[in-house]
Amino acid sequence: MIVHDAESAVLETPLELLREHLLTPKEIMFVRNNQLLPGALTLSPNPSDRWNLELSGLVMPARTVSLSELSRLEQTLTVAVLQCAGNGRAFYARSAMASGTQWRRGGMAQVSWQGVRLRDLLDSLDLRVSANASFLAAEGLDPAATPAGDDYEQSVPLEDVLNTALLATSMNGEPIPAIHGGPLRLVIPGYYGSMNVKWLSRLRFEEGRSSSRHHAQRYRTFRDRIEPGTAPDVTEETTSSTWHQKIKSVIWAPVEEERRFPGPINIGGVAWNDGRTEIVAAELSTDGGNTWCRVNLEAPLSPYGWYPWHATLWYGGNRQLASGGTFRDLRVRAFDAYGRSQPDNGSVHWNPSGYEWYGVDRVKIDLH
Repeated sequence: MIVHDAESAVLETPLELLREHLLTPKEIMFVRNNQLLPGALTLSPNPSDRWNLELSGLVMPARTVSLSELSRLEQTLTVAVLQCAGNGRAFYARSAMASGTQWRRGGMAQVSWQGVRLRDLLDSLDLRVSANASFLAAEGLDPAATPAGDDYEQSVPLEDVLNTALLATSMNGEPIPAIHGGPLRLVIPGYYGSMNVKWLSRLRFEEGRSSSRHHAQRYRTFRDRIEPGTAPDVTEETTSSTWHQKIKSVIWAPVEEERRFPGPINIGGVAWNDGRTEIVAAELSTDGGNTWCRVNLEAPLSPYGWYPWHATLWYGGNRQLASGGTFRDLRVRAFDAYGRSQPDNGSVHWNPSGYEWYGVDRVKIDLH
């Protein structure tokens, strides 16, 4: 693993490991913590016998639900890409470095989650949500990073997640490890990882958004383009929350600056988005973006999962990929059914915190 911060266990998965698995094993899954639950930096499950989930706010009646109660309700399984909102942040440095962990491509995973859908929970318990409730706020049991700091919480549009959000207790067929948010994690397929709150302890049904600094000030991007290197004031009117994942694709074979000798070159990777619109194509360029060709695109395990893609190119013999020397630039981009794709210059969406990088992916390989 690539260790960005040993104390709080900020870990990135090398692509050489990530590409070996259809579902990302817990041992190599990336880790990002805003705050730490004491004793949670372990792959073992957290004790669940006394873990409770509080439901409060504009819901009647307010309830506390135990994990054993959740286990008796109908379970739903969903495969989804979990991605840190800062994944790819290092690439913004092509224009100006953004603050925070300099993630490259490995702040992501594909996971099979199992748990109770939010809608099913409300129906099973016969809970009534007020028509005035527009947002769902989620809190974890982890304490604030400093005595004067805000607790970590996020809020999302209730109508948007009511039928998809999972109160997940299982990951890849086993209890969610403590380091990955177990025993109970909010999983919202298609949303960035920052909204998939770990160590879930409370859900609040509210009319307005959370006022926590983590939601109101931190995990936000500017709606209009700003000059790289600047830091305008963050307001609700000028920024958006890091909710839905942007369409994105990566090259994970060959890896950056890999040396390749004459013969076939197997190129592959994955594409994904927020699952709302089908990804219909991926294109590869072998000449730095001057020309593009379609690659083989496979179906995902779910609308929220990875679309694997692959192509085979030849270097040497009668089919020349390059005339010799260093071949500098492979690129990939994906398209959804509405024709939306990735910008060639991802820095057009530069923001001081380096969130939501989804530029065309580029890999340099060395041909010998």
